[in-house]
Amino acid sequence: SPHKIVSKGIGHVPQGRHIFPTLSVIDNLMMGAYRHRRAKKEIEKDLEWIYQLMPILRERTRQRAGTLSGGEQQMLSIGRAMMGRPKLLLLDEPSLGLAPRLMDEIFTLFRQMNRMDLTLFIVEQEVLLSLGISSRGYLLRNGRVIKEGLASALMESREVRVLCLGEETDKSP
Repeated sequence: SPHKIVSKGIGHVPQGRHIFPTLSVIDNLMMGAYRHRRAKKEIEKDLEWIYQLMPILRERTRQRAGTLSGGEQQMLSIGRAMMGRPKLLLLDEPSLGLAPRLMDEIFTLFRQMNRMDLTLFIVEQEVLLSLGISSRGYLLRNGRVIKEGLASALMESREVRVLCLGEETDKSP
């Protein structure tokens, strides 16, 4: 059940964000704390932590979530998952539909989260961005692992560049 998953320290940021568009930013964030029966001060502390990580959410706290930009909605979805205090955060295509500048902001946020001993499991088509913040990487094709290893080694791999970035193979005889 979702309650058991959250209680085991797993958070999820779904593809497509799935925010509550008619609710305010703060109401969306509080939905992430709903399953945890914590004291109000604890929840306020968590909320402040989210606002420090993503200051734009503080600026937009009373704004309806549906009026946020795509990047802001993605941050809200991440913030809502973080309100559950996960140890492991599953992120499904977090850069989908975002402008390059916003992708960079989201991945900078992931670097910060990773430094806080939060494990991130990211399913992402932006291979180099993902590997740039990862310690390990797994490349899948049709649901099967075709390559795995240290992220730094995968980033330097010619095979990975051909598979994921469409770089041409060396055509010399």
